[in-house]
Order: sequence, then structure tokens, then C-alpha cells
Amino acid sequence: MRISISGTYSVGKTSTTMCLSHYTGMPRTLAKAIREIMPDAVPGKRLAEVTPAEFLQLMMRRHCGRAVAEAALEKDYLSDGSSLQEWAYGHARLEFGMNPTDATLPNEKDLPEMGFFAEVVEQYGHAFRQHVSNSYDAVVHLENERPISADGHRPMNEEFRRYCDTLLRTTVEGLGLPLYRISGSLRERVEEIVRIFDLPTVMDLERAVALMEEDYAKIDMRLETERRPLSGRHGG
Repeated sequence: MRISISGTYSVGKTSTTMCLSHYTGMPRTLAKAIREIMPDAVPGKRLAEVTPAEFLQLMMRRHCGRAVAEAALEKDYLSDGSSLQEWAYGHARLEFGMNPTDATLPNEKDLPEMGFFAEVVEQYGHAFRQHVSNSYDAVVHLENERPISADGHRPMNEEFRRYCDTLLRTTVEGLGLPLYRISGSLRERVEEIVRIFDLPTVMDLERAVALMEEDYAKIDMRLETERRPLSGRHGG
């Protein structure tokens, strides 16, 4: 069973995927986060500062990272999100601007580069939807019911987040993949997912939660501007 744990940002995809992986013994895909990719892709910039062209590069890099991580696993795995995340965040910027955090910026929709950005995002969406259809047997959509995590990295805009949440859900529905909408606490979510798919468990849930917390505490949460390029140069 190949399951994508989907949903917009700050809904708990990573913690849910980690806990579920420990609880069931299913491997989870490991791909770099945007904040890890950015120092090589767009050195010295924050996500809110990237140009349309740079955002397209980030979408491509993130998709490739996911695809490689999934290909390294066999028939059973849990994916923290999917490539639809990158497409949805790009698509939403056509509606809210490249920096959704700042509502005072002028409307960018009529700029020439945004027209090309829209065309490429649409083509990426075509490819990413095909990838998701071929890569997962089902999608678990975590409901957008938690407050935004003010981490200084992602856009702090609730309307933007709701837009992405709806776009992700309706796109999966359009693909015809089995979609399960899950809400509640971490433990409630994990138990419900196990019940839906009749997954075996390999340890006590409390132990799985404790291991998730240990893993989560090890995540490098530094902002993109606090990191140095891994390549040692600006070429990626």
C-alpha cells in the first residue's frame, strides 16, 4: 500500500507520517524540505523573496527529490505530502502573488513574467498529477484545523492556506484516487488511518508517539537564510 499523507502546510503531515511509520513499520519517504533546498537553489534569499522563475526551479527540485525518494522504496510506503503540494503552492501564487504574506504589495497578475509562470505551473501540474496517480494507491487528507505555525519561513496567510487546502483536496478527487479526510489529534489521526487501511502495528501507539517526537526534535528548523549552500557554490 502506497499512501500519501496530504494537506496544506501546518496541518501536521510530518508528525503524522513519522508516527504512523513507527506504529506500522511502513517506511516513509525522505526528501529535502524547501528550506533545505533553497541555499543551493537561490542562495541568500527567503522564500518570500523568490522570483517566479526561481519558484519554478524550487518546484522542480522538490518534485525530483520526492520522485527519487519514492523510487528507492518498494510497494509499501508512506509519503509526507506529494508533488501536488508544490503545484498547489505555485498555483495559489497566481491568485495571491509571489509573497502571499504581504497583502500591501501591488497586484502581479498582469506582469509578463506571471503569464509565463502561469503557463509553466499548468504544465507542471499536468506532469505532477500523472506522477501522483501512478505513485499512490490512496491519499489521506489531513483537515486544515490547526493554527498556522509562525516559523518565519512559510507564508502566514490563512486565506492562502485555505485556498491550497481546497485545491489539494479537489485535485485528488478529480484524479479518482481513494481519498480519506482525517481530523482530530495526532493519536486519533493515526488510529483512524490504521483502521481504514487495516494496517498491522508493530508497537504500542505511545511508543510510536515518543519515537516520532525524538525524530521531530532532530529536524533542522533553521531558516533558509541561516544555512550555507551544500555545494559550496551558487550553481546548485
